[in-house]
Formats: sequence, structure tokens, C-alpha cells
Amino acid sequence: MQRFGLWLDGRWHETGRWIEVRSPYDGSLIGMVSAGSALEVQQSVDAAQRAMAHPLPPFQRAEILARAAQLVEQRREDFARTIAQEAGKPIKTARIEVARAVSTLTFASIEARTLAGEIVPMSGAPAGIEKFAFTVREPAGVVGAITPFNFPLNLVCHKVAPAIAAGCAVVLKPASATPITALKLAEVLLEADLPHGWLNVIPGSGGEVGNALVEHPDIPLISFTGSAEVGWSIKARAPYKKVLLELGNSSPLIVFEDANLEAAAQAVATHGFSHAGQSCISVQRVLVQEPIAEQFEQMVVEKVSQLVVGDPLDERTHVGPLITLADRDRVKAWIDEAVSAGARLLTGGNIEGTLLYPTVLADVTPEMKVFRKEVFGPVVSITRFADIDEAVYLANATEYGLQAGVFTASIRTAFEIAKRLRFGGVLINEAPTYRADQMPYGGVKGSGNTREGPHYAVREMTVEKLIVLNGVDL
Repeated sequence: MQRFGLWLDGRWHETGRWIEVRSPYDGSLIGMVSAGSALEVQQSVDAAQRAMAHPLPPFQRAEILARAAQLVEQRREDFARTIAQEAGKPIKTARIEVARAVSTLTFASIEARTLAGEIVPMSGAPAGIEKFAFTVREPAGVVGAITPFNFPLNLVCHKVAPAIAAGCAVVLKPASATPITALKLAEVLLEADLPHGWLNVIPGSGGEVGNALVEHPDIPLISFTGSAEVGWSIKARAPYKKVLLELGNSSPLIVFEDANLEAAAQAVATHGFSHAGQSCISVQRVLVQEPIAEQFEQMVVEKVSQLVVGDPLDERTHVGPLITLADRDRVKAWIDEAVSAGARLLTGGNIEGTLLYPTVLADVTPEMKVFRKEVFGPVVSITRFADIDEAVYLANATEYGLQAGVFTASIRTAFEIAKRLRFGGVLINEAPTYRADQMPYGGVKGSGNTREGPHYAVREMTVEKLIVLNGVDL
């Protein structure tokens, strides 16, 4: 069993209160992590402000992040096993997350070297004659970061790495279910020569540590990934802070009759059930054109039946447990509710120990929870549509708008539907689950208000300052 204190001002710190980190698969005790409070948040903010009083030059930030990327790569198996143990993510998928974290750190390193303002064309107006103006980007201040359990390494990197690249110190509250991975990343950044105070990791409850971050007057920026309900409540409670929200989705995958059905069915099986569907862009709603619907349903069921369900540390496993038994039972209740309302259960829906088997439902309607809400579990719902207008209507018929996928052989259809879908990203002949870590990633409507990816996050975490020189004619 591993035992960790808080990471505060470059040192381990024990509070006398402990969080038990247990395996979602078998309940075994993985480790003990010291639990923080508002007191440790205050101490962390003080440390972060002291750190920022001695700014790191951009080249140094870049070198630190590049070294961190190398160290994570060297420890990839340890990180992957830690993720598999505390998040219940299959080890094969956990290794992919580690590789993505290396990419995120690397792209943030590049941004640290290239972050710059721009020249303002003052002489474009008479009032600008003999004036030279440019902008610079300055750190926004201490960043309060709150991260979820489902990507305990890469989503932490998506907040910490851009913040460091921007010149901001960070106080991080990782998910209570998966804090060990974040604490191991803190060790890596110390070894990569990040000075004390630039990263502070304070595990603890949302009600205590999370609220202390949101309410602290010296944290001007909160970056939150998690549920829409919590995210928008944070923004409402912090009107004078910049609050960056990356929230949930009810991800549609639209399959037209001219699509490559083999590729589309494989996308459903792979991306509807990876990490037991616990991703905000997991395939959830499959919208299928009527002439091919029956054939496509059979193809999906055949591929889903081949998925191996079990121990996340087993190399053969595709689908592991949900993060808690309460989540397992909630998702099961949603499945039963949909079936009672007329949905057809094509496969799955059964519980074995901590596992909920991959579930495919057909004849799902927009009124059902499995359609309009974010399931965050191993459930895919199939709904039929007649034409492009109905497909657009059904895809947009939720409060969410993060990413959508479309399978079609028609470039005309692809462009038309991409224009009409109300989502932050539309992926053609690809699952909505696809994400490369350098791309702009974020949603509209209830799914958030920001774009992540180091290039975009760095700009969110900086303030643009205008400088005007009078008496200069260029």
C-alpha cells in the first residue's frame, strides 16, 4: 500500500486526516492520501504567490515541461498501473492516456517558447498616426484547478502544463477517487526542476477544498472539468473570476445509409465502452438512417459481444468497472427505466459483481434519460432517423454540445450537417470520442465555455496587455 501526504510548496505535508483510495474493481486498498482543508488551500495560495513573485522565464518553463514529458515517458508503466488501479481503467487504455499526457506536456513546452502578443496596426486610422502599439501576454495569476477521476493524468496535465507555460502557479484539487496519479506527477515536476510553490496538490472533498479554491480572493482563475451541474454552479458563485469549464456531453454518432458501416459499428463498440463509457465524449447516442438500421444494430451487437469485461489489470480486458457501486446502480436504473418506457435491450444490462456489462439499447426516444442526459456508463442507445433534417434535430435535442461524430460517404452531407450541428467539434467518419491533445477541445450550450489544448489553454490563462508608444511613426 502506498502512502502520500499533500504536495505543498515543494514538500510532502501530512494533515492527520486521510483519504482511502480503493480499487473500483475489487475494493482493495491501493493507498492512503492525506486530506486537505481550507487551511492547506490558503498555505498553497501563499506558496504560489511567493513563487510567482520570482517569474520563470519562458525558456525555463519550456525546459521544465520538456523534462517532465521525458520523465513521464520513462515511468509510463508505473503511471499506467496506477491509473488502472485507482480509476479502474483497463491497462491497455491507461497506457494510451500516459502517451497522451506526454504529448500534452510536450505541446505545452512548445507554447512556453512561442507565446507572444501582436502588433496593432495603429496607423490604420487617423487617430493612430505617430503611435506604435503592441500587446504582451501576462500570467493571469494563481490558477485553481479541479480535475475529475476519469483521466487522472492527462486531464491534470491539460490544466497544470498550460498554466506553467503561461507563467502561472497552480493549486490543484484532484478527484478524491484518483489522487495518487496527480501526486506522482508532482514528483515528476519536482525532478524536472520546477521550483517550489509552482504546483501544489491538495486532495480533499469538493465541499471543503473545492469551495476554498472557488472562494479564495487571490485565485483569479478557476479551471474545472467535471459535471455540468457543478461547473455552472462554480461560475455562478464566482462572478468576478475567470472560470473555464469543460463539462459533459450526450455524444451523438450519426450514421447515414451511404456510410462505411463496418467502420461505424467498430467506432460504436470501441468508443462507446472504453473505460466503461466514463468519458464526456464517449459514444452514447447512435442515430442511424432507417434503411440500414436493422443491419447496423446487428453489426454493433456482434462487435460489442466480443468485448472482454473484467479486471482492469488484465491485458485482455476492454471494459472495467464504473468508478463506484453507486454509479453502477444509477446506470443500471437508467437502463431499466428506458426498457420500461419501450426501448429494446439488444445486449448487456446485467451486473456481475462490480461490473455492468456493455449495454446496447434500440428504439430509444428523446424523452428517455439515456438519450437526453449524460449516462457516463457503458450504455449505447440507438435511434432511427429518416433524413438529414431529423438527424440534425435529434442530435441537437439535448442541453449539451461538446463533440459529435458523423459517418457518411457524401462530402455534401458532411459539410451540411457539420454546419447545422450545435457542437464545439464535429468529426466526419470518426467517433465523437476522438481527441488529439493539441486540438481546440471544448463545447457549447451546457458543455462548457472554453477551449483546451495547450495552445488555447495558455491564452485563456494569460491576460493581454496593450502598450502604446506615442511619437513613433512606423
